Amino acid sequence: MTAPVPAFPPGFLWGVSASAFQIEGSLTADGRGPSCWDAFTAERGRVKDGSHAGVATDHYRRYREDVALMAELGVGAYRFSVSWSRVLPDGHGRVNAKGLDFYDRLVDELCASGIAPVPTLFHWDTPLALEKGGGWLDRDTAERFASYASVVAERLADRVPMWITINEPAEVTLLGYGLGEHAPGRSLVFDALPAAHHQLLAHGMGVQALRAAGARQIGIAVSHSPVWTAGDSDGDREAAALYDTLTNRLFADPLLTGAYPDEGLAALLPGPVAEDLKTISAPLDWYGVNYYNPMLVGAPQPAADVSASSSSFGGIDLPADLPFDIRQIEGRERTDFGWPVVPDGLRELLATLRERYGDRLPPVYITENGCSYGDGPDPETGRIDDARRIAYHDGHVRALHEAMAEGADVRGYFIWSILDNFEWAEGYRQRFGLVHVDYETLARTPKESYGWYRDLIKSGR
Repeated sequence: MTAPVPAFPPGFLWGVSASAFQIEGSLTADGRGPSCWDAFTAERGRVKDGSHAGVATDHYRRYREDVALMAELGVGAYRFSVSWSRVLPDGHGRVNAKGLDFYDRLVDELCASGIAPVPTLFHWDTPLALEKGGGWLDRDTAERFASYASVVAERLADRVPMWITINEPAEVTLLGYGLGEHAPGRSLVFDALPAAHHQLLAHGMGVQALRAAGARQIGIAVSHSPVWTAGDSDGDREAAALYDTLTNRLFADPLLTGAYPDEGLAALLPGPVAEDLKTISAPLDWYGVNYYNPMLVGAPQPAADVSASSSSFGGIDLPADLPFDIRQIEGRERTDFGWPVVPDGLRELLATLRERYGDRLPPVYITENGCSYGDGPDPETGRIDDARRIAYHDGHVRALHEAMAEGADVRGYFIWSILDNFEWAEGYRQRFGLVHVDYETLARTPKESYGWYRDLIKSGR
């Protein structure tokens, strides 16, 4: 028998997460405009299973059913995202009343069920009209985002207790603009850096707009990974430090210290950087951390040794001429996505953030943590025994508790995700949900992990 999970402080927030493009479907319903992901998934070969998100899990029509599942689960909060192009079809200008009404109804449904709504204003789905104008390479997109934030907050701020401006600016920068593996499909490598700066600027402008509209408890969700050095050479250490800078510090440093981690890097960024940093570093009420696994990084391998390297970012192949190489973390169980399962990496990460930022780090929420396992219903009983997912979350919750015992000020934990859904360039091949979705019938079936999480929450732990 596994020992009970240690008790968490009273008021600790247990939640679940999802994002608009991955679950809503109804991409042309009620005046929604297209996003960059609509265009990206329409291009042949972009999505590995050839699928699209036209229906996804049909959350746009079935949101009441999904909220009922969350209520039965007993979560205190639901982190969802607002589709920018559903509210502003062109990204700016005319407000689509029917689109905004959907989020108004969703928030009301959550509140009536005793679940705190936690909207994310941008979760990767840039309105296509803005993307065609340059997207996050264009400074104007930051200003458009602030206007959009005002529109949403003016409608919802009276009932929303927590806000997230932007989700994972690193992934948009690296995968969307740097490597071309996600929307908008640009392969600019280091020329993608303006997208990082403009997302950070949008966050800062968005904070101002949200507060002006009466919003409270504003944060951002940033992906973080501990970076492990693959060897003892100076080259390995330099490569790991560069990777850490590009994936962790490039985003956290401006937000929390008001400076980029390297003057040479700052010189590559557009606009009045020093002035922008004052906006970017406006004090946050809390800081969101998305954690999945550490990264093992070393110096680039000679061509003859490439087979010994797994040069990939989240399973995506990297160009051969980068100044670092990502290696496989051996000896660890792997999810169906191929990601190593390292619960203690969460404790290590939180310790690093505390050490690096000290009292400049506000209270933390784990805004994403989850795993992909493809377990389906037993053909006879219908039961979905996803014991690996239970073990994954059990281990990470224990690591989180240990981090808090060491001094980390963490106020909540959100599982990614409530439902199986459209997993970006993977299509429907990866299942992260506590609830199984049959993509033919759209039937929802809670997995065993759903029951485990319900019992954890109910225990008051």
